[in-house]
Amino acid sequence: MTLLPASTDKKLGLVIDLDTCVGCHACVVSCKEWNTSGYGAPLSDQDPYGANPSGAWLNRIHSFEVKPDADVIGIAGEARVVHFPKSCLHCEDAPCVTVCPTGASYKRSEDGIVLVDEDMCIGCGLCAWACAYGAREMDLAEGVMKKCTLCVDRIYNEELEEIDRQPACVRTCPAGARHFGDLADPESEVSKLVAERGGFDLMPEQGNKPVNKYLPPRERTDLGANTAPIAIDDGGISADGLLGWIDKALTALDGKKSKGAR
Repeated sequence: MTLLPASTDKKLGLVIDLDTCVGCHACVVSCKEWNTSGYGAPLSDQDPYGANPSGAWLNRIHSFEVKPDADVIGIAGEARVVHFPKSCLHCEDAPCVTVCPTGASYKRSEDGIVLVDEDMCIGCGLCAWACAYGAREMDLAEGVMKKCTLCVDRIYNEELEEIDRQPACVRTCPAGARHFGDLADPESEVSKLVAERGGFDLMPEQGNKPVNKYLPPRERTDLGANTAPIAIDDGGISADGLLGWIDKALTALDGKKSKGAR
């Protein structure tokens, strides 16, 4: 089994289509299963069937009901639900790596994946404080921080069929909303998707240069009747407008929980 990449020029990451994601949580469950069934680093749960369950999840989905202005979606007051998957974005300039006092958080030069050496992690939570996206998870059972690894134990595993050498969340998505590839290669499928659909960085003002990109929901046109279907055309919602309410929503969510338990 080979777990190291041959190339040193890759920038591996995810491209997530916010227009296609249906919020089914299949990616969330498959991620948890893969990392808890003896393949990746186990993710613990506390009181899973009790009144106040908690646990470590490397991938989460937040659902928002949005009622944008006309210049954002084309029709003022048209409410819609957008499902927003969130995990580590494997930033090029990753502040979680910079603030880590032990060097447990690091970014691989060979493919750009940000990882945590759990043997070196002291569970101080500084990386969680530094992460603008709330992508770090404290595993209360082990006392260490955990995060998305892009399934390094899958993508380089030559014992798996080639079709399975991709992150568990991508492999399981029934809607095809998640895409994995090399964003340093302009000819890769993910790079072409970003170029064609206007893929954007999350919260670019932070200056972290996230590798993962999001594809904006397409514009929808009201056909005039309450029972009429909603048509999707080739246009796209303004990324600036979309980023605005995602930024506000994530900020509101972040304020409701402890930084150390992100």
